[in-house]
Amino acid sequence: MNKFKKTVFIIHGTGGHPKENWFPWLEEELEAMGYKVFVPQFPTPENQTPETWFAVFDRYKKYLGPETILVAHSLGGAFALRVLERYSVKIKAAFLVATPVGVRPIKNWDGDQPFIGKPFDWEAIRSRAERVVVFHSDDDPMVGIGNGIELAKNLDAELIRLPNAGHFNAKAGYMRFDLLLEKIRKTH
Repeated sequence: MNKFKKTVFIIHGTGGHPKENWFPWLEEELEAMGYKVFVPQFPTPENQTPETWFAVFDRYKKYLGPETILVAHSLGGAFALRVLERYSVKIKAAFLVATPVGVRPIKNWDGDQPFIGKPFDWEAIRSRAERVVVFHSDDDPMVGIGNGIELAKNLDAELIRLPNAGHFNAKAGYMRFDLLLEKIRKTH
């Protein structure tokens, strides 16, 4: 049983790590709101497969529950979708940022294939997340906007299209992500 009622997972993408971009800032903000926040380090880019990522995530699965929020960036969003497919646990919300789901252009197309190559079980994913919010930028150089549109359509999710936000990473100036925090607060 989940000993923390309110948990948040922040899931990085390809080449990512827990201390990059807006993750440390968001972790601090959410902890101040009373959440237990997990920011696992997944193998990347070497040995980056759903299997190796699940080997890491399985250590945390006991913390999934009805008060859990998944926040995922880039390929981490595709992995979050696979988490929702795999575990029959209803969660409070998923916030998916710049997530690839198989719509070109995707800069890391080949590296993303183990995560996005087989179709997603949209019905199962929808049934396990009470709320889904998709963030995507019109000018994302890594993951084209078509992915955000497709993701929101398949999950009947809110799509927040932001102009000039790039890949929502440090390179695009994202060391904080106030709009994301605001949306999480409304779920709180």
